Amino acid sequence: MKQDRPKPRIFPVKDAILILVLASVAFAEHETIVETKQGKVSGFHLPVGSGSVIAYLGIPYGEPPTGTQRFKKPEARKPWKGVYDATKFGKSCYQKRDEAYASFPGTNMWQVNNEMSEDCLYLNVWVPPTKPNSADVMVFIYGGAFLAGTSSLEIYDPSILAFSEDVIVVSMNYRVGALGFLALPGNRGIPGNAGMFDQQLALQWVHENIAAFGGNPDSVTLFGHSSGAACVGLHLLSPGSQKYFKRAILQSGSVSAGWAINTHKRAKRLTLKLAELLECPLDDEDALVGCLQNTEPTKIVEKQFFVETIHPFALTRIIPIVDFDFISDMPNNLLKHNIKKIDILIGGTKDDGNPFTIWGAPGFSREHDSLITTEQLIQGITRFFPTAGDIGTESILLQYKDWKDEHNMEKNREAMELILRDYYMICPMKYFANEMLNHDTNIYFYEFNHRSSQEVWPEWMGVLHGAILPFMFGKPLSKGRNFTEEEQILSKRIMKVWGNFARIGIPNDDDNAFTWPPYTHQEQNHVVLKTGDWDIQRHLYTKDCYFWNFFLPKLVERVGKNFDGNLWSSPLKTADTCSKDAQSGGPSESCNSIWD
Repeated sequence: MKQDRPKPRIFPVKDAILILVLASVAFAEHETIVETKQGKVSGFHLPVGSGSVIAYLGIPYGEPPTGTQRFKKPEARKPWKGVYDATKFGKSCYQKRDEAYASFPGTNMWQVNNEMSEDCLYLNVWVPPTKPNSADVMVFIYGGAFLAGTSSLEIYDPSILAFSEDVIVVSMNYRVGALGFLALPGNRGIPGNAGMFDQQLALQWVHENIAAFGGNPDSVTLFGHSSGAACVGLHLLSPGSQKYFKRAILQSGSVSAGWAINTHKRAKRLTLKLAELLECPLDDEDALVGCLQNTEPTKIVEKQFFVETIHPFALTRIIPIVDFDFISDMPNNLLKHNIKKIDILIGGTKDDGNPFTIWGAPGFSREHDSLITTEQLIQGITRFFPTAGDIGTESILLQYKDWKDEHNMEKNREAMELILRDYYMICPMKYFANEMLNHDTNIYFYEFNHRSSQEVWPEWMGVLHGAILPFMFGKPLSKGRNFTEEEQILSKRIMKVWGNFARIGIPNDDDNAFTWPPYTHQEQNHVVLKTGDWDIQRHLYTKDCYFWNFFLPKLVERVGKNFDGNLWSSPLKTADTCSKDAQSGGPSESCNSIWD
């Protein structure tokens, strides 16, 4: 007898649609799950223009540095079970908001924008929409004077860069301020450079895990802005970091600037002063360390601003040191020895020094045109360079003031701007580049010279410190922004050359319409980035930088002054290569430039 075949089950249309939706959701969830060495993480599709990237936010890379681990090297995050939800940024590291211009958009954009905690060692990964196979990787380090910053700021969102250039972009949080850079040299409880070791651990995480996201661990470009650029330079000089990246981009910052490295004597003085302000014992070092480890982090962050008051940028003095662990000598000494050969892109903005003026120069404010007298110019010089003496002050004035029009207050303002730009930014970058050339390094130099149509700072401030960041991260291409068409083209072009540099080490256009000449001792080429055609110029500020890097330090040294502007030890003032003291683990007393 013939058996009846079972009738096929007919689903209603709405049920079929539901099944398809659930299947697509399950596939999408599977598509965004990546297995790292610590465990699985789940990201999400983030819309970008006509497409999307896959974002993994707030991936923990380090254990919370609390209790006795405060101030010390971070420990790698322990493995977890299940799938970690990486769909929102991790907490920011403790820092103080800048209240100088409260509620002003130009400062609010840099303020921490989420909850703060000591449990803040998290990183983020943005992956092109179609999971790549061995994609080039760009790792970004934020700036903030070693005092502030977080990877969750909107200005640092690299999703458009990742989407446009088909690169994987990574950013990380690291400890800042006293919690990240306080140092008691020779003491294992507060050895210094905790924030640098945070970054190094994040780089190690990238090296070990980025292949799971489709990235190439052997093609990593490290890029940073301001103090983040100085960090890039420090990683270049650190044996523990060098193996984790192939190329470097330094934007408006250099390891050769004095604000990038501290002496042991000053670092210890600042730590003792902070301990005093927090009413910790000073006569017993172990008790002092224990007190600082158990003090509320918010109190430490608050009191760190009062440890030194003799300089307008004293707030930047809790910074990296030579610890014989992360780095073995002063950076300008290390630059003279054999170091890793690496491709470097370096540069700044036309008016990189302007933010310094309104936070310390007499007569300057964002609320007016900051037209200053000659007397105010002299006051500004003596305030920023308190150790220069009369001969140093007069030399700076002679170099920068227009004596043909000495009562022109606008030119006096410009002179103060240029003094700070050259001293803090341009000339340390040039010194670094020139030293790196001695190691057969490929270097490309730029100057960003476009004032954004969306700039909120006054016109006289020009192309500010950080002005390139919106263009590098593709903000003019975001929906709802009112950038001009020319600015959109400029942004696309900058992302293209940054991406090409990450891929091949040469910042050229894809169609080779523009060939970027390398920076050399003879020609010192630099490219001016702006709307329209880019210019190639030579000998970038050569005379002014010779003045800062060589002439002025030598002059004031001969008249018995120690010129470092309380910030920057001259490249001429270098010590012999230092050795570690066997008893303390720190540098020997012969390392004068470290101890001074």
